[in-house]
Amino acid sequence: MADNNYKLDTKLIHAGVVPDPTTGAIMTPIYQTSTYVQAAPGDHKGYEYARTQNPTRTVLQNALAAIENGTHGLSFGSGMAATDAVMKLLQPGDEVIVSNDLYGGTYRIMTKVFANYGIKFHFIDMQNAQNVSNFINANTKMIWIETPTNPLLNVIDIEACAKIAKANNLLLICDNTFASPYLQTPLDLGADIVLHSATKYLGGHSDVVHGALIVKDAALDEKLRFIQNSCGAVPGPHDCWLVLRGIKTLHVRMQRHCENGEAVAKYLRNHPKVGKVLWVGFEDHPNHAIAKKQMRGFGGMISFTLKDDSMDAALSVLKKTQLFALAESLGGVESLIGHPASMTHGSIPREERIKNGLVDSLIRLSVGIEDISDLIKDLEQAIG
Repeated sequence: MADNNYKLDTKLIHAGVVPDPTTGAIMTPIYQTSTYVQAAPGDHKGYEYARTQNPTRTVLQNALAAIENGTHGLSFGSGMAATDAVMKLLQPGDEVIVSNDLYGGTYRIMTKVFANYGIKFHFIDMQNAQNVSNFINANTKMIWIETPTNPLLNVIDIEACAKIAKANNLLLICDNTFASPYLQTPLDLGADIVLHSATKYLGGHSDVVHGALIVKDAALDEKLRFIQNSCGAVPGPHDCWLVLRGIKTLHVRMQRHCENGEAVAKYLRNHPKVGKVLWVGFEDHPNHAIAKKQMRGFGGMISFTLKDDSMDAALSVLKKTQLFALAESLGGVESLIGHPASMTHGSIPREERIKNGLVDSLIRLSVGIEDISDLIKDLEQAIG
């Protein structure tokens, strides 16, 4: 199909997918093979070894490119594997400007792995995109953003960052995991690379670990593909099939995530024991106007603090929920609750996270697609 001729909801179901030429199967088969028979050396019909290519992976990569309005997609064994590949575009002495509120695993790989190879990272507040310009120097090669950020739900102006990146010949990488392409397409706003932990909303069922990169530039795709093939951070065909399956329902799941997220956010804001509620859909949320401009909805991710701003108070709530499962990750059909300070962001030093607003009582919710009345009741009995 000509993917760009269709609306997103249709692309999510059909993009990149064609009936199996051998059987006519409407679902892409799982090509569970490590190698491919060649008629003669070099005559391999595009497939020679499964680290380099796999037909199931090819279909998924084409679908990823289509739904993010890119031209090239790459699938990885995890979101961190995708992050690792982007970092390997850099050389010793290069510098990267990074949003100071971001996933703890990204912070860890930057500070504990790539900093050891002479790459310098500047973690800064990007809620005012113009602040980025203050940290650009001759060694700067990359701007790295999440929006909305994890876990403080800060909103960063992608288009403004893209203009700064282009003016200074820098790459702009946007982690689109929280929003998904249903809510936001960063390539359309000028980003060079879109990154996903496809484990989350793209897979959507908490049954696969996967990562993805999408670009519009063929030369950049070639560099990333070389890195991936050389270093081996590839997914298996069954994992690719699971993500491809998940993408087909992204639009209907995200609609419910957004509806439930709004209802939970409004409930929490009126709760007498709740302090601050972070949800980008509130009109008084910092940069709400930017979110409204660059997003098509506000998602199901919410963070909140308790008026009793202590670790014990937060842990008490975590122990009492029944539908909100205490677990890492996000974006599945089931609702999850987590404590960033001790879980997903435990690798960030306490003084650093407190300075950025990630306090001890902060609780993060990934609001699922259950009946909203049941979710509200669960929070009501847990918070008390």
